[in-house]
Amino acid sequence: MTMRIALYQPDIPQNTGTVLRLCACLGIEAHIIEPAGFPSSDRAFRRAGMDYLDAVALVRHASWRDFDAWRRTEPHRLLLFTTTAAMSYLDYHFAADDILLFGRESAGVPREVHAAAEARLVIPMRPGLRSLNVAIAAAMAAGEALRQTGGLP
Repeated sequence: MTMRIALYQPDIPQNTGTVLRLCACLGIEAHIIEPAGFPSSDRAFRRAGMDYLDAVALVRHASWRDFDAWRRTEPHRLLLFTTTAAMSYLDYHFAADDILLFGRESAGVPREVHAAAEARLVIPMRPGLRSLNVAIAAAMAAGEALRQTGGLP
């Protein structure tokens, strides 16, 4: 069973590169749900200095619809990390094959994506601040999920 991180239409290439490096280092499969706000081919990542690309299992999905159809072929729980959630990720019981989903840096995810998630989780933070950087949030979420499931390398 493999933990997965999915990025919904990412806007910022540096954040995506950081998440891909995280996935490579921790043995997490990475999924990019297109369209991205930047060129996201292997060639573009290599040109940007993504030297961990060969070490990450990267799957691209042409659209949310394609991603959703793929994930429904097997029983993967979809866990959306969002600032609008009520449940802390620290109170959630993760499974080894969960998909940790993160939205666009600029806009999050649309309602249909919220509705498709089996759980919506928040990373608690001080009041009055908007959000964490998506790569930081992914690292915190992956660390806790892998700790709980015994999946740390």
